[in-house]
Amino acid sequence: MKNTKLFDAISNTINSLDNNEVSEDRKAILKPLIDYLKHKIESKQSIRLNFICTHNSRRSHLSQIWAQTMAAYYNIDNVSCYSGGTEATAMFPKVGETLINQGFKINKLSEGNNPVYSIKFSENEPAVIAFSKQFSDAFNPASEFAAVMTCSSADKGCPMVFGCEKRIAVTYEDPKESDGTPQQTETYFNRSLEIAREMKFVFSRLN
Repeated sequence: MKNTKLFDAISNTINSLDNNEVSEDRKAILKPLIDYLKHKIESKQSIRLNFICTHNSRRSHLSQIWAQTMAAYYNIDNVSCYSGGTEATAMFPKVGETLINQGFKINKLSEGNNPVYSIKFSENEPAVIAFSKQFSDAFNPASEFAAVMTCSSADKGCPMVFGCEKRIAVTYEDPKESDGTPQQTETYFNRSLEIAREMKFVFSRLN
């Protein structure tokens, strides 16, 4: 088995996360995702996860990036994580700032209203390419993937995700509510850690 070396700051963050802090209610919400991943592993199929929220600007990116990182941390092979929205906007800058503060290395690959970023959790693993897009964008898989709904409005407003094998709701509160307040940095940091903790719980159940 390969041993993926993550950046030290990210490894330290992951090691500090306690699975016991995931409530029983949240474990029940996460179980369908765990079951889907276990089925794909047992049947030796590639795993594709498309994390979807309304604007593909905050929660879906955090979920995509932490899921890809946890797959590497637990040496789960053939996992590709994506994200999308019911509309395209831009990855909110505070998301990138938060991830940098948690140990990720980010490069802006393009400018404009919807910049493209490369986000690395390891020197040797491929970067996650992050930008806002519709979930059906050609960048994302067209079939044989799970649609993981990370916000309730996208879950309600998106009755059909064409091509997905499984639709799973794993929703989070929007950190956008803190924008422009003194609590913004703390809110984004904690929401990212909450998502990281739950993705750790999910992927720790696969070995």
